[in-house]
Amino acid sequence: TPIKSSAASDVYKRQEFDSELKKLYVSDSAVNAQKPRYIRTINEFIKLFGDDRDVFVLSAPGRTEVCGNHTDHNNGKVLAASINLDAIAVAAKRDDMVIKEKSEGHNLNDVDISVLAPNESEYGKSAAMIKGVVAGLKEYGYNIGGFDACTTSDVMGGSGLSSSAAFEVLIATIVNHLYNGGNIDAVTVAKASQFSENVYFGKPSGLLDQMASSVGTFVTIDFKDTANPIIKKVNYDFAKSGYALCIVDTHGNHSDLTDDYAAVRSEMEDAVSYTHLRAHETCADL
Repeated sequence: TPIKSSAASDVYKRQEFDSELKKLYVSDSAVNAQKPRYIRTINEFIKLFGDDRDVFVLSAPGRTEVCGNHTDHNNGKVLAASINLDAIAVAAKRDDMVIKEKSEGHNLNDVDISVLAPNESEYGKSAAMIKGVVAGLKEYGYNIGGFDACTTSDVMGGSGLSSSAAFEVLIATIVNHLYNGGNIDAVTVAKASQFSENVYFGKPSGLLDQMASSVGTFVTIDFKDTANPIIKKVNYDFAKSGYALCIVDTHGNHSDLTDDYAAVRSEMEDAVSYTHLRAHETCADL
């Protein structure tokens, strides 16, 4: 539901959306800890884009693999869970085909979406990600348009929690709610986001990251048919069972490992080709 940007901070200072925030952040203490981040992002939006806008406030979570690391590369199965570290956005429609997006701590992205062709010189840039998500949704037949947005993310970059996927899913979620009435399904959001990462951002990732972020909660995903992945929610409550998923910041970074990720699929295919060749040679010898 859109609200006036001028009133948004007061809404979050009060308790009107606490029940919705608790769905994302689980505990009352976590909700109270998150409110300043929402208010800060709303105030930044007002500063840049004005206080008389109809804004949506949206979220997309990071994710973790509970089991099945990189098995999506070879059409396998995964057990994944969204986490309560997320990317959030305050966004409003524009009346042209321009997207102005300001991420906290980064420069303003000014993206013209009247031309949606990919450009290799833009690989690795968040502006390319934005354009790619919009292009993907258009390819699937959905409405697109310009918007102003302020975003912030506490999904650490290069941490293995899919900060890029959370950002892509967030952009797709903005387009979904501003121009499509929230009617784009989670699978399509994920596919458009993966398309952006592969074709526009230049990283040949599988579909796990975007799917786990888009679908959310605790799920199994079977990628046997990547066009129609089989998704099943797992009804398991970590907290009630006495468990917690602990995320530790090791200060490592895998953001420069694109070539290594690309090699996962190609090396698998090389191994299969070699196995087939050896089997053929063995049969010929017999």
